[in-house]
Amino acid sequence: MRTLVEQTLFERIISEEIPANFIARGDDWSAFLDVFPRRPGHTLVVPHLPVMRLIDLPINNLASLMKGVQITQRKLKKYFGNEDFSVVLHDGPIAGQEIHHLHFHVIPRQKDDGGQTLLSMWPETKQSSQPDFAGLASLCSAIGGANK
Repeated sequence: MRTLVEQTLFERIISEEIPANFIARGDDWSAFLDVFPRRPGHTLVVPHLPVMRLIDLPINNLASLMKGVQITQRKLKKYFGNEDFSVVLHDGPIAGQEIHHLHFHVIPRQKDDGGQTLLSMWPETKQSSQPDFAGLASLCSAIGGANK
């Protein structure tokens, strides 16, 4: 496991060096409102262990972090009365991660809220009317072979 060298913004928030609006906390995670929300209630769920990528988080911390995501959803659901959420992870800088500390965005969704689907992230991708099952099977086999 590789942890980050410099103290991250989120570590400073978790330690309360920087103020934040915490809506939930666990032993090894915290959930606080995003200061640049996409929707009201947009919350970040952050492990206390300062790793950049999901693969670097030990499995027991991952289970606890996902419990934190659920607790956060329950609190937001009770307040906003919604059923649906976008739960987003930008896993590394190329994937859109701006703060180099693993975190999930938990965003309450409402009908007609202006949010879009995963396809909106790559609007130029050509969408076929039929799945390419042979291509998918070939890729799956190649991925499996690469991990032997």
